[in-house]
Amino acid sequence: MQPTRSLKTLLILSGLLAMGIGLTLVIAPSVIHATDLGTDANLLSEIRAPGGALVGLGLLMITGAFVSSLTTTSTLLAATVYLSYGLARVVSLALDGTPGNGLLVATGLELLLGFTALGLLVRNGCLRCATRQRACNLVERAA
Repeated sequence: MQPTRSLKTLLILSGLLAMGIGLTLVIAPSVIHATDLGTDANLLSEIRAPGGALVGLGLLMITGAFVSSLTTTSTLLAATVYLSYGLARVVSLALDGTPGNGLLVATGLELLLGFTALGLLVRNGCLRCATRQRACNLVERAA
């Protein structure tokens, strides 16, 4: 998949957002959680670790905007990361009630980015091609 201007923009914005949130979780997790997290090393480690993952995932998203061999992978990654977060927040909304406005905005942004990335994958035929190629590989192996 060749990175178009709109896809490059999506991947760069998605990557910068993931990296920004990730770095904040690693460096100052209480800022994201808007509460004093105390000094429990176990809790802080569990909060900081996903931040590191988000930094790495964000870097890969941005790389896909400039390295065409990684564009499809990066777009699929952006769709997966943001739809996972957004849909998990929708489940939380149903099970736990309404969170603060900041998390509602985050939910909307995550769903927007995730569905946009998914839409670009579908529009470019990438999901269909990947499925068809996998099926072809399975048939060849069976023969």
